[in-house]
Amino acid sequence: MYFLSKPKLFESLNFDNRFISELPGDPETTNTRRQVMRSCYSPVQPKQVTRPELIAYSPELAEALGLSPEACKTADFAQVFSGNRLLPGMSPYAMCYGGHQFGNWAGQLGDGRAINLGEIVNEAGKRWALQLKGAGPTPYSRTADGLAVLRSSIREFLCSEAMYHLGVPTTRALSLILTGEQVVRDMFYDGHPKQEAGAVVCRVAPSFTRFGNFQLPASRGEVDVLRQLLDFTIRTDFPHLGKPSKETYLIWFAEVCRLTAEMVVHWMRVGFVHGVMNTDNMSILGLTIDYGPYGWLEDYDPDWTPNTTDANGRRYRFGNQPAIAHWNLYQLANAIHPLIEDVPALEKILGDYLKIYEQSQQSMMAQKLGLEGFDPETDEALIEELLEVLQIAETDMSLFYRNLAKVQTDIDDLNTIDNVQLLKPLMDAYYEPERLSDAVSARTADWLRTYIRRLKRDGQPDKLRRERMNAVNPLYVLRNYLAQLAIDKSEQGDHSMVKELLDLLKHPYDEQAGKESYAKKRPDWARHRAGCSMLSCSS
Repeated sequence: MYFLSKPKLFESLNFDNRFISELPGDPETTNTRRQVMRSCYSPVQPKQVTRPELIAYSPELAEALGLSPEACKTADFAQVFSGNRLLPGMSPYAMCYGGHQFGNWAGQLGDGRAINLGEIVNEAGKRWALQLKGAGPTPYSRTADGLAVLRSSIREFLCSEAMYHLGVPTTRALSLILTGEQVVRDMFYDGHPKQEAGAVVCRVAPSFTRFGNFQLPASRGEVDVLRQLLDFTIRTDFPHLGKPSKETYLIWFAEVCRLTAEMVVHWMRVGFVHGVMNTDNMSILGLTIDYGPYGWLEDYDPDWTPNTTDANGRRYRFGNQPAIAHWNLYQLANAIHPLIEDVPALEKILGDYLKIYEQSQQSMMAQKLGLEGFDPETDEALIEELLEVLQIAETDMSLFYRNLAKVQTDIDDLNTIDNVQLLKPLMDAYYEPERLSDAVSARTADWLRTYIRRLKRDGQPDKLRRERMNAVNPLYVLRNYLAQLAIDKSEQGDHSMVKELLDLLKHPYDEQAGKESYAKKRPDWARHRAGCSMLSCSS
């Protein structure tokens, strides 16, 4: 590993690396799998690759970092963001943390296939951490190789940027680079490994600190390390909260709870299912992190999980995400308790999370329905019945809400209008519209009549309501089968669909001429195909 003299096009990347300069690090420098004690990170170098090739990058994120399009298209860019070369100021490391996986304490986990290049501060004073995923083994890789393959890297790259443009709190992705290496993976853990193209994604966030960063030192009784980490986190990521103290710790925890609630409400708004809500995959900034076996609801099913590992217990199913976030916050409260020693105060904040989530979820649903505000006297029952109606026939969630915006309220007599005519704007959202029973049609039509009466009470013009609904209900989401089609092409050397989807998903709420095929229901061939329905944790 050697440093490039900083090319002029990269002069905007000014590293200050506060995480490793202010926190205790691993004194051992050999890159061997081991338990790392009393440390927040381990120094580690990315693995050298043979032929780094840029597939795609995010122009918007590059601009935020101060990188020009010219810089991103250079050979140096591919060398640096594949891990082959370091820029002056880069000081790579892997973070040390633990976590609960599927509800069970797993002990030390850490960055097993992620290597941080360092943290920069851009011209606007905003801090960004740069992290390579798939850049080789670290002391936390356990029995794995620390690498990533093209299929999972495409999914992570596209979804990170898609979520950002949807308005969902998320980590970002700067670049997707082929390594020129082959990586062996057993995609279904069924004894049939094969070689796949290797790739590296550069992930970007203000911080990659997770709940598990606090859990591990707490579990080991390393209270001094725990205090150092929390004080650093408050000074660096939450400076508005004031000087670290017991009182500030409580305010910080309340802030993390609020940010987490807001993140999950956004997930529920757009139909996103994380799939692996382990505590080591929970950001203290309330950012969606670690895009593994995630998925998008197509037919509305609150019991659906995209993760094959979770297929039996369905712990991380769509409808359970708010409760799992609360459970994970409870584990974070346990971790920081030694610094606070005030159980009632922590319990109150955890209770406040439930209230914040409920209020935010009610407001979000009112926006999805185009209501001026949530009225508990009428809207609680209205929303409850809607979520039942969406399940009685296979209904595409995204298309249903977009089509709902087309419903007209200028109907004189709702009791006499024919059910077929009333349901006409919604029919495209049903996977088998020709098989809707009379009972399903009647129940849905009854709900629509109640909904239209509620809209009439608000008195909004249909045009204004439609605009408001379309601003929160996306037309384009990264449907699982679309990502898989892009992967199929890319594995054959054609990366055009990756770039096309990246451009499409920059404007998820706007109708885009010529892109109508991307706003259609999941095709029948994709219903059970690997990569289009459920995914494993294999990368």
